[in-house]
Amino acid sequence: MVLKTIVGNRILSDVLRHNQKSDKVEWRVLVVDKFSIKILNSTIKMHQLSAEGITLVETLERRREPMPNMEAIYFITPTEESITLLMNDFKKGSLYKAAHVYTTEEIPETLFSLLSKSEAAKKMKSLLEVNLSFTAYESKVFTMDIESASSVTYSDEKTGMLEKMAEQLATLCSTLGEFPSIRYRAECGLNKRLAEILEQRLTAYKEAEPSMGEGVEKARSQLIILDRGFDITSPLLHELTFQAMAYDLLNIKNDLYKYCTDNESKEVILDENDDLWEEMRHQHIAVIYQNLQKKLKRLTDDKPVASLTDDKKKDERSQRDLGLLIKKTPQYLAEKAKVSKHLALAEECMKNYQGYIDKICKVEQDLAMGADADGEKIRDQMRNIVPVLLDTNVSINDKIRVIILYILHKQGIPEENLNKLVQHAQIPQDKVGLIRNVAKLGVTIVNDDSKSQNWTPKRRDRFAEVTYQMSRWNPVVKDLIEDAIEGKLDTNHFPFLNDKRGLSNRNKAPASNRYGRWHKDKGDQTRNVSRVIVFILGGATYSEARVGYEISHEKSPSWEVLIGGDTPILTPEGFLQNIGNLESVHENPFI
Repeated sequence: MVLKTIVGNRILSDVLRHNQKSDKVEWRVLVVDKFSIKILNSTIKMHQLSAEGITLVETLERRREPMPNMEAIYFITPTEESITLLMNDFKKGSLYKAAHVYTTEEIPETLFSLLSKSEAAKKMKSLLEVNLSFTAYESKVFTMDIESASSVTYSDEKTGMLEKMAEQLATLCSTLGEFPSIRYRAECGLNKRLAEILEQRLTAYKEAEPSMGEGVEKARSQLIILDRGFDITSPLLHELTFQAMAYDLLNIKNDLYKYCTDNESKEVILDENDDLWEEMRHQHIAVIYQNLQKKLKRLTDDKPVASLTDDKKKDERSQRDLGLLIKKTPQYLAEKAKVSKHLALAEECMKNYQGYIDKICKVEQDLAMGADADGEKIRDQMRNIVPVLLDTNVSINDKIRVIILYILHKQGIPEENLNKLVQHAQIPQDKVGLIRNVAKLGVTIVNDDSKSQNWTPKRRDRFAEVTYQMSRWNPVVKDLIEDAIEGKLDTNHFPFLNDKRGLSNRNKAPASNRYGRWHKDKGDQTRNVSRVIVFILGGATYSEARVGYEISHEKSPSWEVLIGGDTPILTPEGFLQNIGNLESVHENPFI
């Protein structure tokens, strides 16, 4: 099931079409805040908004011109800032004729009380909590879009953020019609605390909507809460599948890739609206490069434009044939432009890879796997990493990635050895703290040669699955998900908070619109499928997102996997920046 489609349908039915008494479209203004606009942009296109009578989309935080003859739809997060700005819109003269207010989650009682007593309340024709407090980044990937500086992983704030995330996760489960068994990695205390708060929120949703989680398939669904310390290797490696590689090596911001060709600036948006990107994003770069070149050659060899300029063929063709050919031409040009853009993206990835990344990849893979491509254990890893650390062409951050991978491989090294590595690599003093900060994710960085107590997951043997020597590593989450589906996931390290498998949970509590009764009224949008939902405190990576798609495909139609985290999807550079910010954190976030 496409998560983005479910969310988009919810916005259309429960926000834009709610409380509309006639089929006649009335033009209105849509007002969103800095968080809800991400939810909107990820699922709804402009032509859909126009079809629903939206003439203008405004941002709540910005100054807006009064439109007293038009009604406004507010789709906002119920924060103190957003509720205050909403009330201000009607404090001194009304910006709009009336207000229809829809919040992404439950409005806190204090803010609800203030809003009900304000001038805005007199202008409100609708007030509904639609419970969509997450962003559907892709069809099987979600994020809470919490800034890294505010994440419980990288900041001192805990309780307030845990409650916020629990509410956001609860709205995700509600949207999917899931009342899953909750599991968590026991080595991190934050995971259990979040699981307990989430259980309370889900219970409230279940009481309001008893059909949530009903059915044999949904009784098997599980939500697994992890912390970033469960797998630090995956965010550090140079991944060679198209999406992960591009976001690692290229300057892509807000999913927009810009490049120049023939002195002309071009850009391509990397999202699921592009079918070619959706098809190729998880393929290995070697396959991508070959396939794109073949596609471009096929388009060039079979171009309708050439046929139109061939005078002999012109005479032989009927007017009808030429008409059909002309209609094909715009489609051909659009397809050729799309292939050319992705080929430019692939070429820049390969250009960066062949600089020095290709050499680093072998070292990284050997460190991650603890063995070479033949499966032979490497006795002296230092012999491989020292040339990388001494190479002046290798960036400082890439050297740091190699150093951390080496330390993880050794499960901690003495202080003296760390100092030598830093000196060899000429790591600036202000970045040495970044390496030490990894310890705050719950792993050993500096030790006294004593035996490490780091948690190390039992990995599946995938040697026979290896196709490319530079891509031998599989994210740990792949093993965890497959074990969970097969009932093999270690309950000591990943205990259930509430094992609901096989239980009916048929509570007959009265339903409440506060939590949304849309499941009964909108048909089966969530379909009967068992799900594993993985939530990672500290953010999920693109390689982990890829794993979700792979397992969903392999286990279809019985199982579907969704993966996400509190922060936007992690790139290696973003991960290192987040780790650097941990310097200001005084307590261990994983106690």
